Parts: sequence; structure tokens; C-alpha cells
Amino acid sequence: MPSPGVAQSAASAQQSFPVVEYRADRMLIMPRAGVSPRALAEFHTAQQTVVLRRFEGLGGWEVLQLPPDTTVADFITSYERSGLVAFAEPDYARQLALSPNDPYFASGALWGLNNDGQSGGVADADIDAPEGWDVLTSASNIIVAVLDTGIRHTHEDLAANLWAHPLDGSPGWNALTGTNNPVDGDGHGTLVSGIIGAEGDNGKGATGVAWRVRLMAGKCFNTLGEVGFDSDIITCLEFARAHGARIVNASFSGTAFSHSLSNAIATARAAGIILVAAAGNNAADLDMIPRYPACYDLDNIVSVAATTRNDELWSSSNFGATSVDLAAPGHQIYSTFFLNDGFYLGPVSGTSLAAAYVSGTFALMLARFPAETHQQIIARVLDAADRLPALAGRCATGGRLNLRKALSPPVLLSVLPTGPDEPFQLRVAAGPNRTCVIESTTGFTGWTSVFTNTTSAAGFFDFTDLQPPDAPQRFFRATAGF
Repeated sequence: MPSPGVAQSAASAQQSFPVVEYRADRMLIMPRAGVSPRALAEFHTAQQTVVLRRFEGLGGWEVLQLPPDTTVADFITSYERSGLVAFAEPDYARQLALSPNDPYFASGALWGLNNDGQSGGVADADIDAPEGWDVLTSASNIIVAVLDTGIRHTHEDLAANLWAHPLDGSPGWNALTGTNNPVDGDGHGTLVSGIIGAEGDNGKGATGVAWRVRLMAGKCFNTLGEVGFDSDIITCLEFARAHGARIVNASFSGTAFSHSLSNAIATARAAGIILVAAAGNNAADLDMIPRYPACYDLDNIVSVAATTRNDELWSSSNFGATSVDLAAPGHQIYSTFFLNDGFYLGPVSGTSLAAAYVSGTFALMLARFPAETHQQIIARVLDAADRLPALAGRCATGGRLNLRKALSPPVLLSVLPTGPDEPFQLRVAAGPNRTCVIESTTGFTGWTSVFTNTTSAAGFFDFTDLQPPDAPQRFFRATAGF
């Protein structure tokens, strides 16, 4: 008898069934509207199936126990051919949202990734990282250039994710010495790098937004006072452009407008490079007192403010209703540090850290949607931000970064073909294992939730409108439940 647990789809299954996990001894059916319960019961008997559960509130859905030594695929075919069901499908398995085994994540210290309300925070005041990791964890083909104080490239949580020059294996460029040794003598660059891409699920320290990524070190800030000059920044920016970087993390700012730096970023824009800029830590309105590169008027720049574990704007974060794009966690953050190969620092705060969360997100986005332009990728991230009262009027989106929403495809609603006497049917497509809500209205003055379900591994589910034929006409829409 097949195991009552989960099983891989049988080799004999039809190609319409994707290779995913489901129970080998059960299936689910939705009776077709108007079908005689007696006719369905007789078919169950003929098939030797047993009704384990019936959901009257869901239109009579049934969970069927299959006889021994049979396959789910064969029974789905039999029931669909019977004409008695609207659909039949496997009893798919689901998984809890991915949680890496890194100690700082497990302890709750990395609240920006997953906030359960620990340490006085507000539950879900985070970027929904575990839910996002259910979609994607790796951006191993995406290079993120960290223009900063360098990176400790031998750190236990960073070494595996460091970019290597194809000729000499070096991790980047040091504009201060003109060498390929971007050693971090300050720690800021290593701190930022860990948030972007500390190796995830390796049982060590922390985890970055992207578990796998290529971190390119661009050392353009000194180790005494974290001062950097435009000539060195531009040198590292050009190095990044010439060597395939897709994202530049710019966790720095200044008040002077530079034509040289602006033009260098515009050149990077032509190469499709996204530059993520920290808004700065002056508690200032950048609409009134701009800082750069955050405020250059270029569509490849994303400016980031910092939020707390309570989904409030951090008290020292700069802001701007038009000049800052969105916010991300940046208060009381833990990450990798440069003092030794196993050192971690925290809690520390700053928009530098918030920018790093966004850079890590963009890395996963580029891996998820490789054919899209930088404008399309940026639009996805900004559209997916969680709108918060505390950020209204403080940034253009009024929202805080949400990885899960950004990585998820749009919800699509389509009408299925039916006969003249058959009930109206819809298909919701939104990517695999995604909870969606169907809402209806009769006059567009108010929407009511009528059905909630999770898409299959194939990325969709179907809905049958069981309203009587003489009921008022209804209009439908579908949204992601997240």
C-alpha cells in the first residue's frame, strides 16, 4: 500500500502533472454543479474510493481515500472523464516558510528579515524574508558591487559569496592604493556586505537577504573616519561596470552635487546597473536639503530610508516625500564585521544598512526576472512595498521593503470556457504555493471576499461560482493574500 505521507509523482503520471510532492493515497475533487449526489456516490463505489471529508461550505469539495496499489494520476483521469466533477487534483504538500539554520537568524536577532515581535518589536515589521525565500534564495549569478571601505573577504560568512576576478581571483579593486586588494580596515563595508549576502543556511553567524550572491568589493573609503572622494568612488564604479556588476550598493552620502559622479552613474544606467543609495542619517528632509547620490534625478537610483522593529521611521533617518523611494530595516541590526573571520557586530543602526537590505532584494529580483530592464525591476520592488502610516509623506512609496511581494508574479484572473447551462468558472494564476483571495461586487461600490485558496505547484487554482442563475450579476477580482 502506498505510504500515507508525501510521495513524488509516479513515473507513469501524465505530463500535465508536475513533479511535485503530494499524498500518494488521497485526492481532492469538486463535484460539478447539478450532479446527483447519488450518481457521484455510485461512481465512488465503482472506483473503490472512500470519502474522508466533505466541505459543504466550499461547494461540496471532497477528500477521497484511494484504494491500495493505485496512482493518483490514474484516478484524476478517471474522475475528470466521468463528467461528474468540475476538477480533480492531487492532495499537494506544502512547506513552512524557509528558515536558515544560521544562529543569529534562529535567535531572532535578525528582526529585519523575520519579526515575530521579539525584543518589543511589532510582529511582521520586516521584509517577509522567509516567505520570499520560499520563492528564491539564490542570486549566485548576480554581482553586487559594494562601494565602501572594502570587505573582509576571508570572513566565514562571506568568503563563499565573494566575486573573483577571472584573471587573478581577487575580490575587487582598491582605488586608494590602485591595487586589487580591497581589504577592509574599518568594518563598514563588511557590515553592509553581510546584510546583502552573508551565506545563508551554512550554520554560521548571520544570513543575508540573498543566501548566494557575488559580492564585489570596491574600496573607495578610507579606514579613518570613513571618508571617500568622488574620484575614488567613480574609479570603483567604473571597475564595477567593466566587470559585470548589476547592482551597486552606495551606503554613503554628501551634500555636494557632482557632475562627474552624476555622469558616472548615468553611464552605469546605460549598462542597466541599479544603484541603491542610503538616504543618510541626519534626520533631514531631502526634499529641502538634498544629499547625493540619493537625490540625483536618474531612474536607476533607489534611495532608502531606515525603519525600526516597530515599523516606524528611525529617528535619525533622512526622509523625503519625493526624493526618497522607500524604507527598509536599519535600526538595531546585526551583521558580519571585519575584526576576524568569525566576528559579528550589533546592534548598529543607519540607512547604510537599510540600503543593503534593498540591494540584496534587487539581487534576487534580477535572478528571478532576468529578462527585465532595470526600470521594470525597480518598479516591482517599489510597487511591492508595504504601505505604512509612519511612512506616509516620508518617502515616495510611503512603504517599507517587502521581499515576498517583490518576488511574486502578478495575480492573473481568466474565465474558463463552460457550456450554456454550466456555472461560471474562473482560473487564478499567481505562481506556485501562493494564497490568493477572490472578491466580488455587484456594483463596484464595495468588494466582498468570496473564496480563498492557495495555488498548486503548477501555479493556479480554479473557482466555480455556485450562485443560482437568477442571482444578480457579479464582477470578480483576485488579489494576493500574502
